[in-house]
Amino acid sequence: MRNLFWIILSLGLCGWSAIVRADTFQLADGTSVSGDIIMFNDSGVKLRMPDDTYTNVVWPKFSQAALKELAQNPKAKSLVEPFIETQPPQRKNEAIEVHDVSRLALPPQESLFTAMLSSSVGFVTLLLIYAANIYAAYEIAIVRARPIGLVMGVAAVLPILGPIIYLSLPVRTEAPPAETQAPAETPTFVVPGAAAPVAESLAAAGVHIAPAATKAGYPEAQVFQRGQFMFNRRFFETKFSGFFAVVRRPAEKDLVLVIKTGRAQLIAQRITRIAANEAHFEVLQGGTRQEVMVPFADIQEIQLKHKDA
Repeated sequence: MRNLFWIILSLGLCGWSAIVRADTFQLADGTSVSGDIIMFNDSGVKLRMPDDTYTNVVWPKFSQAALKELAQNPKAKSLVEPFIETQPPQRKNEAIEVHDVSRLALPPQESLFTAMLSSSVGFVTLLLIYAANIYAAYEIAIVRARPIGLVMGVAAVLPILGPIIYLSLPVRTEAPPAETQAPAETPTFVVPGAAAPVAESLAAAGVHIAPAATKAGYPEAQVFQRGQFMFNRRFFETKFSGFFAVVRRPAEKDLVLVIKTGRAQLIAQRITRIAANEAHFEVLQGGTRQEVMVPFADIQEIQLKHKDA
């Protein structure tokens, strides 16, 4: 009887000690679970409950505190660490130091003209502009019928402004030469084909018979043929600058241009406009003035002559 008592007492103490040694773990949902750890695996922990039942608790169900507690077990450390949340490192508030930097020195303030002279590219640009100014003065002198040397000299002294001044001036016209008066002579009467007796009677009366006066001669026509001259825009602007004006000079108002092409012959009164490869002439056809375009390549000969010659 006494032995049976000690056996029962021993079994009770063992059960009580087992209950006392059971571990308690906090779960993520706020509850807790108690039991003895039987084994660890990849999915979680196998526990033996106080009522001798077994249960499996997966790793995500444990709270972070329980996971850290389980990580202290060398057998479970490698399995638990992937589920433990690590806190981001605390960034230290360090003072920001601003250091002086080296800056490029700004160029001195100067005018545009001085700045262009100090640069090779700017100097070449100014030379090109100056050369274009002189060439513009040459063209303006031709179109406005002004002395070429004078206009180019003014443009050299007053760039850009000089050509603008002469371009604003009208085309210069030359005054007709003053006619010299012939000395007074005894008036004579012309009787063409008068018979000899009639002439002798008139001479006796003091009337002299002179031969019929010849018609005043016209200036010789100037001829420009292909092969001897190159017909282009520069040729017309140089040789026939007076034909570009709407109002012709008195000395040139009776002159015309006879344009001979392979198909026709045109008598031009004025050059209305000119391009790189062609010229437009004002011609008189059928009693009306018309503008005719003639390519330079079609012109065979040009004559400058009097309109009545």
